[in-house]
Amino acid sequence: MRFIYVLVFLNLQFIAYGQDSLHVTEQKDIKDIFTKGKPEKQVEKPFQFAWAPGIGYTLATGFTLAVGLNGSFRNGKSSDAKLSSISLTVAYTQYRQILLPLIANIWSKDQKWQYSTDWRYMKFPSETWGVEEQRKPEDGFSIDFSYLKIHQLALRAVKKNLFVGTGIYFDNLWNIRELSTPPDGSSDFEKYNLDEPEVAFAFPIRILYDTRLNQINPKNGWFFTLTYRNNFKALGNTKPWQSVVLDLRKYIQVSKSGNVLAFWLYSWQSTAQTPYLLLPSTGWDDNFNTARGYIQGRYRSTSLHYAEAEYRFKITPNGLLGGVAFANLQAYKLNLNEGPYAFAPAVGTGLRIKLNKKSGANLCIDYGVGQHNSHGFFINFSELF
Repeated sequence: MRFIYVLVFLNLQFIAYGQDSLHVTEQKDIKDIFTKGKPEKQVEKPFQFAWAPGIGYTLATGFTLAVGLNGSFRNGKSSDAKLSSISLTVAYTQYRQILLPLIANIWSKDQKWQYSTDWRYMKFPSETWGVEEQRKPEDGFSIDFSYLKIHQLALRAVKKNLFVGTGIYFDNLWNIRELSTPPDGSSDFEKYNLDEPEVAFAFPIRILYDTRLNQINPKNGWFFTLTYRNNFKALGNTKPWQSVVLDLRKYIQVSKSGNVLAFWLYSWQSTAQTPYLLLPSTGWDDNFNTARGYIQGRYRSTSLHYAEAEYRFKITPNGLLGGVAFANLQAYKLNLNEGPYAFAPAVGTGLRIKLNKKSGANLCIDYGVGQHNSHGFFINFSELF
C-alpha cells in the first residue's frame, strides 16, 4: 500500500509453502548478510509474528515514520493452503498525516472461506486537483479531512479458488477543510459541497478468483475480483450511488531463475452522485498502489481505467538483489457524466532487496516518471501487485 512504511524486517518470519515458495537453500536475504551466512535453526511455527519500526516515502506523504505489527499463518497443511496475514500499523508522516490501518486476509482451514478486513483511520491533509478538467501539477490545492474506513467481507468457495460473498462497507469522512484554493480561484468546495461530512454505507457483493499460493510475491497464477457496491438511500446514505471495481492480475514465470512477468488491469466506475472524496482517483485503490509516477489523488473522475505491466528479474543469482521495469497507463473521463477520456502514461524502474527468503518479501525502491513533469520515488514492503 502506498503509505505503508518499509519496516526493518530483519526478524520478520513469514513462511510460504507450495509451488510459489522460494528454494530456501539457494537463496539469501538481508538477514544472511548480518549473520554472515550462519545456518539458521529451521523451526516452523504455526503462527509467525514480528514487530518493527520503519520508514517509508511517497509523493503524497513525504517521509513516514511507523511501527508495525505483522503476523502470518497457514490454516491447513495441504500443498494448496494459502497464506493468511494480519498487519497493524501506526504511522506519522512528514506532512502531519496520521495513518492507522488494520489489514487482514484470512483463509479457513478447509480453504472454503476467505475473510477480508480493511479497517483504517486517516487524518490526511493532502493535495487535490478537482474533476472535469485537466489541471497542471502546480494547480493543485490543499485540503484536510479525517477518514474512518470499515470494510469487512466474508467469501464462500463455490468451486476451487472461486469465492462469492458479501459484507459491510462503511466510509465516514468529516472535518473536511479547504487549506488553500487553486491559482484560478475556483473551488471544489463550492462545486461539490466538500465542507459537508460524507458518509457511505453498503452491503457489497464480491466475486474472487485466486490461484496464487504466495500473495506476498507471486510467481504464477491468476487473481481476479469484481466488487459491486450499491449505497441505497434507505441505508442512511445522503445520496444514493453505485460503484463497480474490477481487479485482474496475471503472473507468468518466464525463466528457471524466477524472473516473472506481471500484468494488472484495474477498472473503477462510479455514478455521478458519489461523494467527491470517494470518487475513483489515482492511488486510491484499496491498497493505494496504482499509478507509480503520479501523486495520490492526481486525477479524479467517475470512471478510471488502469493497466500496468512489470518485469521482475534477479540481479544476483542468490536472489538478494533484484530489479523491475514497469509501464502503466491511466484513462479517466474529463467530465463526470460523459465526454472524452484523457490518458496519463508512466514508466519506471526499481530495485528489490530480499528481506525474507522464505516468503519472497522484498524492500521495493521504485522511481516512476509520468507526464507534465510528474516523477518521484515510491518505497514499499512487498510487491505493489
